[in-house]
Amino acid sequence: MDPRMCRKISSSESLPDGDNVEYEKSNVIAAQESDDNFMLDGSPELHSVTWLDDEQIEDLDLNLEQTNLCFHRVDSADIIYRSRKKKCKMVGKYVMGDVLGEGSYGKVKEMLDSQSLCRRAVKILKKRKLRRIPNGEQNVQREIQLLRILRHKNVIELVDVIFNDEKQKMYLVMEFCVGVLQDMLVSSPGKKFPQRQAHDYFLQLLDGLDYLHGQGVVHKDIKPGNLLLTLDQTLKITDFGVAEALDMFSQEDICYTGQGSPAFQPPEIANGAEQFSGTKVDIWSSGVTLYDMTTGRYPFEGDNVYRLLGDGGSRTMSTAKLSDGGSGQHKRRWHSSCGRLPSCRLT
Repeated sequence: MDPRMCRKISSSESLPDGDNVEYEKSNVIAAQESDDNFMLDGSPELHSVTWLDDEQIEDLDLNLEQTNLCFHRVDSADIIYRSRKKKCKMVGKYVMGDVLGEGSYGKVKEMLDSQSLCRRAVKILKKRKLRRIPNGEQNVQREIQLLRILRHKNVIELVDVIFNDEKQKMYLVMEFCVGVLQDMLVSSPGKKFPQRQAHDYFLQLLDGLDYLHGQGVVHKDIKPGNLLLTLDQTLKITDFGVAEALDMFSQEDICYTGQGSPAFQPPEIANGAEQFSGTKVDIWSSGVTLYDMTTGRYPFEGDNVYRLLGDGGSRTMSTAKLSDGGSGQHKRRWHSSCGRLPSCRLT
């Protein structure tokens, strides 16, 4: 405000409601025309200014009706805009970054290890949200237990687990991957990969599954959305929320619950089998994943596992044709992975 349009308010000026609340600061200014504020050379006299908030201004006893107010026009080009600086958010020794994705359980963000300067990915889980998901907390605890014992180049690595009891949050810190196989498929021409590229990804998937089954772990939800890629094109199997650890003393791989995506579930689950081979479920799902990578579509269409396989799962995978460009090697792997009977599938 221009000092020429100001007058000092006395410290004894009271509130209009008669509470006799006095202001001790005597250098508060308000607008009013006056010639007393000019120096001899015509320049305005300098005054110190104390800014008041809205409540203090309303409490002042000012006769604004008799005061001539003056407003100065300011061009937009003269206004300096300052963006609000983002504060660095730390969780333990990690610096939080941007959001990479979001799933049914929570958000996934990028983060940086402040000590090693390694990029990481963190899955942020809220306990309140997990309680609303059927078996949500149990699935997360199972995933943490499994990832702590698994170490393979084609299996995602769990780096750290951080609990925040005050905010009721859980942070699963994992190795950083640059992309999801499903997103790459959607953005590829024809929504499929070249045969050489699909062949490389499929071999890495089989290596990862071979390790998991050797450790007595069944994933039960193999699909492109649960396969990640690193900068050097290394495939990583992730999302062990519905995975199951088999009894180490049992000679069989019997499972009793199937909670995977319908498009990747085998016929025995559609038939309502009370028990089934867990490893054969992963083999079937890997075959459907291969079909999706090479053709750009699923072998069967439907909104649930029963309509997908038709007639209670009696429809065979041999009726689904690979693309004309499919090689004989891919077709053999396809049919050996997706035999209708579990006994016909490779292990």
